[in-house]
Formats: sequence, structure tokens, C-alpha cells
Amino acid sequence: MNIVLFEPEIPNNTGNIGRLSLASGSTLHLVKPFGFDISDKRVKRAGLDYWKHLDLIIYDDIEHYFAVNKGCEMAFLSSHGAQRYTKIPYSEDIHLIFGKESNGLGDQIRSKYGMQLYKIPIMSEHIRSMNIANAVSIVVYEGIRQLTAT
Repeated sequence: MNIVLFEPEIPNNTGNIGRLSLASGSTLHLVKPFGFDISDKRVKRAGLDYWKHLDLIIYDDIEHYFAVNKGCEMAFLSSHGAQRYTKIPYSEDIHLIFGKESNGLGDQIRSKYGMQLYKIPIMSEHIRSMNIANAVSIVVYEGIRQLTAT
């Protein structure tokens, strides 16, 4: 699978997601601008010594990402999604797209890809969203579960 982070802001989250990408056999796609320097020690510390083994692709901006990946299967994750993440039509090549930590996917993306917008249910009214590293873990391992079910 492909894990895509649009404009990640927190180096520790990106490092943890990098580690998850390697553990799950996924490719990590990072879309600029970043809220940190990719060589930041916090990114590498969170990914420990695994960072050098990542299948990592970096894009200049969102338009660049969409141009390169035109025609790929995509699922967008947002607290604004109408469908649960368990309904994603998982495939080995799907791109699982997550927005930045501060405000998720922009309105333009959400409106354009509304039919491909999924959410992780939140059972408390006291929080707006989950930590992105936790959300990526939930979604990726549900995909692995569905793709490897016997």
C-alpha cells in the first residue's frame, strides 16, 4: 500500500509513520511543504535507524503528487468523511491519503474527492481528531487485515 502525507507538520509523527511504512511494507509519499526539515533529528529519532530503509517518495506540492499518480486508486482520510475506513476498497496499490496535523485535508480536496472520503469513528465529542500516526496505523493495518484474510 501507499501512505501519503499532505504537508506534514510534526517531525515525530512523520518519523513514526515512516517506521510504520517499513513495518507494513508500504511506500511513504511525503508532499511538501513540510513543517520541518526532513533531515531533522526528531524525524530520524522517531524512525530510529530504519529511516534509511524506507521506500520514500517526496513531491514538491500537491499538484505534483496528483500529476505523478494520476489514475491510481486513492482513499482520503478525514474526520469529515461519511464512510468508515473499513469500507475502503483496499488493494495492494491503493494510496491512503492523510492531511496535515493542524487542519487535515483542505476544503478543495474534500469537496473534489468526497466519494473517496473515509473516517475513523470518534466516540467522544471532546476531541476533533486522532493523532495522525495512530490514524495511519489503524487504516493501514485494517487494509492488511482485509488483504490477507483467509
